Amino acid sequence: MAAPRGRVLGFWIRGNGQSLGSLFTLVSKPFCSAATASEPLNAQRLAQKLRAQKQEQVTKKEPVSTNPVHRRVQELVRYTRQLQRVHPNVLAKALTRGILHQDKNLVVINKPYGLPVHGGPGVQLCISDVLPILAKMLHGHKAEPLHLCHRLDKETTGVMVLAWDKDMAHQVQELFRTRQVVKKYWAITVRVPMPSAGVVDIPIVEKEAQGQQQHHKMTLSPSYRMEDGKTVKMRSSRNAQVAVTQYRVLSSTLSSALMELHPITGIKHQLRVHLSFGLDCPVLGDHKYSDWNRLAPQKLSVGTLKKLGLEQSKTRYIPLHLHARQLILPALGSRKEELNLVCKLPHFFVRSLRRLGLEMPNQDQSKNSEAQ
Repeated sequence: MAAPRGRVLGFWIRGNGQSLGSLFTLVSKPFCSAATASEPLNAQRLAQKLRAQKQEQVTKKEPVSTNPVHRRVQELVRYTRQLQRVHPNVLAKALTRGILHQDKNLVVINKPYGLPVHGGPGVQLCISDVLPILAKMLHGHKAEPLHLCHRLDKETTGVMVLAWDKDMAHQVQELFRTRQVVKKYWAITVRVPMPSAGVVDIPIVEKEAQGQQQHHKMTLSPSYRMEDGKTVKMRSSRNAQVAVTQYRVLSSTLSSALMELHPITGIKHQLRVHLSFGLDCPVLGDHKYSDWNRLAPQKLSVGTLKKLGLEQSKTRYIPLHLHARQLILPALGSRKEELNLVCKLPHFFVRSLRRLGLEMPNQDQSKNSEAQ
């Protein structure tokens, strides 16, 4: 009776006396010839092929729509979502290209649109995540991570200060806390404020908005109200915070304005709340504070929609047009002079200025030419 046969790892062991060596030779030849036939699939070439495919996917452009509204939406998406879903190394490299100032104490970057400063639920990538990578790109692999000195909202672009060590970060944070840092923002607003320059001095408090979707928003908590033509003092909320904003109109049309904002205080969403609820001029693209009771895309006039090249159903794609334009830091440490930091406008902001017929001050046109 023949011995049983067993198959082990691609070659046979037989019990009928045939030599193992000859069988291994016979069975192994097809494997060798197959390997020879598939030579292009070796590890190095396969890696090159995968890299080429990945690069092709990255550089592949979205088909250009023939519909002008769709083209406008594609343009807005391209300008505002470039760095939100990339590898941390790619984001860090992009930040190095936008450095506004660097010395032995500080690094000042141009914060992109749509990137949160801190992590949280649902956040895939944030500025704080890439600070160790950014430090290594600037100072080598032994560099310690950079430190945040302040924060900007996710949708806000512009000047952002980082420090090389904790002590310096704490010093800069103290300057912000004690209001020694001059901050100036630019915003495009829906409608034009009256008067064209002034101060909004109205406390702000966080409240729950009652609507189809229950949500919390910052809102005004005024200390006075008008009653029968007289100013009457009101009882203020214990949670209300003092909020003061200086503003002036730089350029305007009948339905929109380019404004310079100087927040004296630093309350959460202060500028957006003062503009929308205090001056009745919400920031273009502010889908949260354009309406108190609703969380919905901003409603725009027919004329504004026409200028922007959009329909009302597509306004959700409009980004927040609020830019941290300038910071002035007082003398600090070994630096004996104040540090004036100015950041150019993002592409989408410049394009909206053009479409709405708003002009920048003459001294800023040349600075922003490359952003256009």
